[in-house]
Amino acid sequence: MGLFSALEISASGLTAERMRMDVTAENLANAQTTRGADGQGPYRRKIVLLGEVPEGGGFATALRGAMGSRAGQVEVVSITEDQTPPRLVYDPGHPDADERGYIEMPNVNPVTEMVDMITASRAYEANVTAMQTAKGMFNKTLELLR
Repeated sequence: MGLFSALEISASGLTAERMRMDVTAENLANAQTTRGADGQGPYRRKIVLLGEVPEGGGFATALRGAMGSRAGQVEVVSITEDQTPPRLVYDPGHPDADERGYIEMPNVNPVTEMVDMITASRAYEANVTAMQTAKGMFNKTLELLR
C-alpha cells in the first residue's frame, strides 16, 4: 500500500457516501410527488449501488493479490429506480386521481430513507476519521524523520 493509498481510499468513500446522501435527500424531497419529470406516473425511489474501482493490470496489482491485500477505492456503479409498485391512496379530489378516486403515490418510505441517510452519514464520518488518522500518521512519520 502506497503512502497516499489510505487518503485515496477514504476520499473515494467520501465521494460515494456524499452521492448516497444526495440521492436519499432527493427521495425524501419527492416523497409526495405524484408526477415524475416526464409527467407520467409518480416519482420512483432511486437506489445507489456502490462497488470497488477496478484496478488495472501490472505488477503492483498482481503483487497485492498474491499478498492477500484487497483494499481498494469505491465508486458509484449505478443509480437505479426502485421497481416496487407505487402506493395507492384514495383521494377523489386530487387532480391525478383515476376514475375510482385513487392516486398513485411514490414508493418512497420516509423511515427507510432516514435509515439510509443515517447509514450514509455514519459511513461518511468513518471515512473522515480514517483520513484524519492517516494524516496524523504521516505527520508523526515526518516528525520522526527530522
